[in-house]
Amino acid sequence: MSAEAPSPSPMPPRPRPPVAKSNRAQIIVFTLLTLFLSAITVVGGRVWLRNSETLVFAVGDANGPEAKFAARLAAVLKTNSSRLRLKIAPNPDNAKALAQFERRDAALAILRTDAKVPPRARAIAILEHDVVLVLSPGGKKIKSLAELKKKKIAVVGDGENSVNFVRSALEISDSPDAAQRVQQAPPNTPFDKLFASGFSAVVAIEHASKIIKDKTYEQYAKRSGGFTLNAIDAAKALARKYPAISEETVSTGMLSSSPAIPDDDVDTIGLEWLLVAQSWMSTTTAAELARIVYENKSELALEDGFASKIEPAATDKDAFIVAHQGAAEYINDDTKSFMDRYSDMMYLGAAALSIIGTIFAAIYTKITRVAPEKASELAGRILDIGERVEHTTCAEHLDELQDELEAILRGAVIGLRDGTVSGDGLDTFKLGYELVRDEIALRRDHLKRHPAAPDENIVVVKAASG
Repeated sequence: MSAEAPSPSPMPPRPRPPVAKSNRAQIIVFTLLTLFLSAITVVGGRVWLRNSETLVFAVGDANGPEAKFAARLAAVLKTNSSRLRLKIAPNPDNAKALAQFERRDAALAILRTDAKVPPRARAIAILEHDVVLVLSPGGKKIKSLAELKKKKIAVVGDGENSVNFVRSALEISDSPDAAQRVQQAPPNTPFDKLFASGFSAVVAIEHASKIIKDKTYEQYAKRSGGFTLNAIDAAKALARKYPAISEETVSTGMLSSSPAIPDDDVDTIGLEWLLVAQSWMSTTTAAELARIVYENKSELALEDGFASKIEPAATDKDAFIVAHQGAAEYINDDTKSFMDRYSDMMYLGAAALSIIGTIFAAIYTKITRVAPEKASELAGRILDIGERVEHTTCAEHLDELQDELEAILRGAVIGLRDGTVSGDGLDTFKLGYELVRDEIALRRDHLKRHPAAPDENIVVVKAASG
């Protein structure tokens, strides 16, 4: 005979346990993206801030020293791969260039300190010194400034500006005969001819660098009679009275080495040529411009010697033209702290982190975030186990349901710890767990008291004994 196996009671399909979802990977990805994009923003911002900046440089005559220096500076900026660029704006003369500067149509200009100084001009560097040379015929010394004022003077220098400066310095500009006593010398007129034409003194206003290179004075000194270089005894008083005037010294042999003129240091007065910038120019731009100027002096010097000995601008608060803050920082070599040096990057980075982090936080919260599973939802899975309890017919099935129930409990505890399960509906979860746990205990007790009866379809076949 054949025997058929008993058909087990149908069991509801066991639901597939859900895969635990975590936001940890998203948080890490968004954090890394925030840092990466913030770094890109900072680098991009620095590049943008260092993008080429064009400065308008107002100059006078195209053949004058101002225009030639501006051209040299433009070439040096390009050679040094500086972010700064120059646009040279020529004018008929330097007075009109300063007028353009004063109208704020130019960022840079060059001025001599006896010019009308625009109120917003700030010094970047001293390019040149003009020295006042008081000359008289050989052997005829002028002993004092008072004596000089009484003489007929020929002025050799930068046109009418130099004549006006001499009249102002000698305080004879208001004299009725000032125009006759102080006159501009015809260009390229030798000193001996000026003396022969009735001038008792020649006041030459020359670039100090040109005097050193020029051999003209030595040639005049070797001629018959030569000339005498006179000191200005009131140089210190004049410099104190007129801030535009500087004290200068003509060193031994400066005009002529043979014969030595002067044969000893001579005190005199002078003027300064300054590279000036607008006060509104940024500190960073002015500092970079000052660095380029001071570190490339030899490349900026002109053939005639102009700007061959560039000096730092006066950084004193009582200077005639105050140094630009950026230039002063470079000149004084102010040591910046880490915060001072990198504050712009830190502020930009903090702003980028804040903005980008807020954007990613919004995306994470509203769109991509995997919401934690509520404890009340887990209670539904527990109640599902409870429904399956009543269909169990043996202790083995109850053990499996018991393990599944404990696994849900264990997962809930871990999820509450790492955030994948929220505490919403936790009381419901507890109540459901306790209910199903008790149902399993009652079902187990029931099966012990009422074991399953043998199936009537089972046929026991006894082998016949022979």
